[in-house]
Amino acid sequence: MYKSILSLCIYLFFVLSNAVAQHKDTHYTVIVSLDAFRWDYPQMYHTPYLDQMAEEGVSATMLPSYPASTYPNHYTLATGLVPDHNGIINNSFWDTKNQRQFSMSNPSTRNNPYYYRGEPIWVTAQKQGVKTGNIYWVGSDIAIQNTYPTYYRVYAEKPRLTFEQRVDATLALLNKPEEERPRLVMLYFEEPDGVTHHHGPRSPEAGRIVFRMDSLVGMLRKGIASLPFAKDVNLIVTADHGMTEISTERVVNMNQYLKPEWCEMIDGRTPTSIFTKPAFRDSVYNTLKSVAHIKVWKKEEIPAELNYGTSEFVGDIVVAPELGWQFTDEPRRLKGAHGYFPQSPDMQVMFRACGPDFKKGYKSKGFVNVDIYPLLAQLLGIIPAQTDGEMERVQDLLQ
Repeated sequence: MYKSILSLCIYLFFVLSNAVAQHKDTHYTVIVSLDAFRWDYPQMYHTPYLDQMAEEGVSATMLPSYPASTYPNHYTLATGLVPDHNGIINNSFWDTKNQRQFSMSNPSTRNNPYYYRGEPIWVTAQKQGVKTGNIYWVGSDIAIQNTYPTYYRVYAEKPRLTFEQRVDATLALLNKPEEERPRLVMLYFEEPDGVTHHHGPRSPEAGRIVFRMDSLVGMLRKGIASLPFAKDVNLIVTADHGMTEISTERVVNMNQYLKPEWCEMIDGRTPTSIFTKPAFRDSVYNTLKSVAHIKVWKKEEIPAELNYGTSEFVGDIVVAPELGWQFTDEPRRLKGAHGYFPQSPDMQVMFRACGPDFKKGYKSKGFVNVDIYPLLAQLLGIIPAQTDGEMERVQDLLQ
């Protein structure tokens, strides 16, 4: 027994020593998320800096995980786990065990580490001695595994940094003395999500906000270029999900089909989880399964390609509307929405990357956002946690 323990200790020593030796020689990486930046915005609108990144580095169309919404997918990007495995199955969901609703707008649940499963890349990195910096990425200001990034911003603190200040804050982290400098910086912007929710993805307002976000990418690139170690910095720019047009004319009113006495709780938007009373589960399913413009599944029958349905936060019945449709008792009076199937092009996102570790002028066939976690781990020279991501799907992006 003593020999086996000694052997294990020696093995772990060499593994960790190798990781430390690796990340001492690795480059710096900055990853930027532009919320709801569709894959085709560079074709639809003027994006000179993202176009330049495609010419000088790697471009791709990336699939989000289901559901294609902000909180689930930002945490997927950080953990490499699909929402069904990372705990954040939607922007809001019902917790039957604790009889409460998780909502990203409710501090008591939003800030509760209980809901954040898996291991974010900043936790993995810091366990292995790699400093990280974070500006407003989902989960970064929460004590997940009792750990925070080395440097981070609390999203609820006001005044929140302007977009330009966020770029400056990122550059300030990279300008720290070498021994204090983070090797990974994660930067989040709320747009073009907000504007395209209100005006739709095909609108003059969408074009203007896309151009502004592209200009911020240019500001960041210029700042990185001015660093004395600019040649050692990788830059990734991507997003969490896309956006599609909606209207109040494409609505399935749940109140026309569901009886109040059938359900314990109905929560979530695109998809909707219905927690039924046991005696009425089949009543709910049979009533909804023939309704036009929605897909309806029992939890255990959700199609495997969605990777959804094992979490305790997913309802007994799940309702997913067709692209551009709403299943609700209160239609959203907006012009854009998301949360739909990742296979829909409207939900897919732009990916750009350039720097010393990436190929030049390379167009990838595409991949899934769970693969970002192992990619970041490789760029940092650290040992990744076990995730749903596969490095093999993104290995071709690298030199």
